[in-house]
Amino acid sequence: MKILKIPDNLFGIFHLNQVRKNIAIQGIKGSFHHLVAQQYFEVNIEVLECRSFMDVVKELKEGHASHAVMAIENSTAGTILPNYAMIDENQVVITGEHYVPIRMDLMTIPGRSLNDIAEVHSHPMALLQCKEFFRSQPHIKLVEDVDTAEAAQRISRNKLKNIAAIASEIAADIYGLEIIKKGIQTISNNVTRFLILENAKNEELHGNKISLKLELPNNHGNLATVLHLLSDYNLDLTKIQSLPVIETPWTYSSFIDATFQDKKELEKALSILDIMATELKVLGIYKNSRP
Repeated sequence: MKILKIPDNLFGIFHLNQVRKNIAIQGIKGSFHHLVAQQYFEVNIEVLECRSFMDVVKELKEGHASHAVMAIENSTAGTILPNYAMIDENQVVITGEHYVPIRMDLMTIPGRSLNDIAEVHSHPMALLQCKEFFRSQPHIKLVEDVDTAEAAQRISRNKLKNIAAIASEIAADIYGLEIIKKGIQTISNNVTRFLILENAKNEELHGNKISLKLELPNNHGNLATVLHLLSDYNLDLTKIQSLPVIETPWTYSSFIDATFQDKKELEKALSILDIMATELKVLGIYKNSRP
């Protein structure tokens, strides 16, 4: 097992300083990933726009980015399962998290109204999250796009008069579009959790939340034992997600998030888990930001 060094000052903050940071994001400026980068770092940043999450990790691994932002789960749509495997396989480290309430705004070039709109372009997930709004707008055709912000950018660049985008408020600001309807998502309390990633160079991490990957022998009751163990050492389980191990049928990796308060209890729990597991990996220790 690779256990990263747990410092005495668990609550130290090392990621927020005044050095300009290059942040890899999925999508372009104006995307929700861009919004997270701005909110989380609160310093002068440059964003590296990436077409896919794999490209995000590649920029980080090759040293072009100091950090990366990666969506991991949404309160209504669930977990982005491949991203767990991507973090594990590429040996990147989780050093932070950020939660963003997702507000979907309908926007178009200035001077247009809802009645002028024939088509709405956006990412499939954004269209899905706004489907109830469009039930009352049968004249509008919904068109899937690769990214919310890219749809907004194209409408602005080409001055498309009868096409609107669903995107974030920051996209409207960047691309000079007018929001004609705010908050059209079906569920108002819609929140996405994003992870902050770094290359696996930093051996010392700070915080009160840990992410683990755990593989157990396929024996009855093993997972229940793990959950009891976490409770016994005062680790509060916040999430558990299982993925199949492709090479070994009917074997699963469990990705676990838990908060903790005491360094010694955490170390004791990890030492026991290391004995129980066929594989145990600490994916990151960071500050709990759950609202």
